[in-house]
This record gives sequence, structure tokens and C-alpha cells, in this order.
Amino acid sequence: MIARSYLDLMGELGVTCSHSRPRVSNDNPFSESQFKTSKYQPDYPGRFESIVHARQWYSAYVDWYNLQHHHSGLAGFTPEQVFTGRYREIAEIRQRALDDSFEAHPERFARGRPKVAMPPASVSINPVQPDDDDPAPYSVVNFPTLPVASDTATKSTLIFNKLSESG
Repeated sequence: MIARSYLDLMGELGVTCSHSRPRVSNDNPFSESQFKTSKYQPDYPGRFESIVHARQWYSAYVDWYNLQHHHSGLAGFTPEQVFTGRYREIAEIRQRALDDSFEAHPERFARGRPKVAMPPASVSINPVQPDDDDPAPYSVVNFPTLPVASDTATKSTLIFNKLSESG
């Protein structure tokens, strides 16, 4: 029996090895952002006494974040308002207040009539563009520092294609 490398075995099995998501660094930006936001809360305990304590604190925190926190990235709306679509009626109320203020004191608005900011229509991290030249961004190994892995990916594609033809 001859020992072979892990990457050779994965290639024969048709597995493409990767250390990260396609075209993205190896992190979870949503989790990292949420963790930082929670740590900066004034009532963040720093160290939890137990798993029950952690669950209780995070349960209250998630409720606050989703229902009460007016997010700057959502134009001052809460995540719940944006998710349910209630932000539209709240934006109308805000716009009426701005219009009333403008009518009463137009001199206070050097740039003209103010307009309520709206949350972005969509949000994504490194979205795949429709005009992207790469037809299959998920079919390649995305860590060029391992040339053996790239060769293995090519071998695994060939093996997969051969198996597909015969089966």
C-alpha cells in the first residue's frame, strides 16, 4: 500500500478543497460585525456567568437590536421595520414632518427641500455581477498559494466528467 497526499485523495473523490468562500476572505463579516456591536453595548457583561446567562442576555440583545435599534446603515430605521416594510409608512410620516418644517422655515434649509433617506434596496458582500467573465466562480480553487490543490482540482474535474460520461 502506498501512502498518498490528502489533496490527491480529495481529488480522486471529486472534492475541491478550499480554505474560504469563493472570492472572499476567510471570515464571517456578519458574525464579526454583530459580535463587535454586542460587545460595545453598555450592558455587555464581558464575561457570562453561565450558558443560561449568555442565552438570556443575547435573547434580550437580539430583541433590542431588531425591534428598537435605529440602524445607521438602514437610514435610521430598525431592522424589523425594513423587513416588514413598515419603513415606508414611517418614511411618509418623516417626510411630512420635514415638509412642514421646510414650509415654516425655508431659510434653515440651505440645500433646498429635504428628502427622507431610504434604506438600500439590496445589501450583499462581494456580489457576483451579471457581467462577470467567470462563468463558474464556485468551480475553482480560490487559494493560489497551493499549486498542488489547483492541480488536484483539475484532476477532480476530469474524474468527475469521466464518471458522468460513463454513468
